[in-house]
Amino acid sequence: MLKDILRRHNVILASGSPRRHQFLKELDIPFTVKLKPVEEIYPPELTSYEITNFLSELKAEAIKDELAFHDILITSDTIVWHEEKALGKPEDATDAFNMLDSLSGKTHEVITSVTFTTSEMQRTVHDITNVTFKKLSEDEIIYYIENFEPFDKAGAYGIQEWIGLIGITNVEGSYFNVVGMPTHLVYKNLVEIAKL
Repeated sequence: MLKDILRRHNVILASGSPRRHQFLKELDIPFTVKLKPVEEIYPPELTSYEITNFLSELKAEAIKDELAFHDILITSDTIVWHEEKALGKPEDATDAFNMLDSLSGKTHEVITSVTFTTSEMQRTVHDITNVTFKKLSEDEIIYYIENFEPFDKAGAYGIQEWIGLIGITNVEGSYFNVVGMPTHLVYKNLVEIAKL
């Protein structure tokens, strides 16, 4: 369906995330990938979705001047927001352990912003999902870090991986948002932009 709606457009995804690539494939959207390195630094006064909005738009800034008339650029950013602090990707195993230990037995927010940029407009949307972990043991955290890949994920975990299967007791909101993209918002906004 989206393939037909977007037949006059070129969708460009500025993300190296294999999960985001897979989502667009599953939405049946033809797309190309364009990556430009961006230093993901945000003003310290920003909080919650202000951070992801800023970083998502910052990623678009690096490419938007190269867009042709029919291009739609998609950029995105995800953080875990917990106890008034943004958790991004862990730097090492110790950092990953500390993040997961801080999330253990508590509820946190996963926030993803998505920016749609064309040569004529820009629109940023965000989604927030509440995720609750059971009390994780040290052994469970260490096992996950040693056997899976927490280092490319905000908050040091993937909900779709082992730690999510054994540790997450409640999800309020979009599951796919936690994986890395609020697919319902991507669909809705691409349909609207294609009709402009």
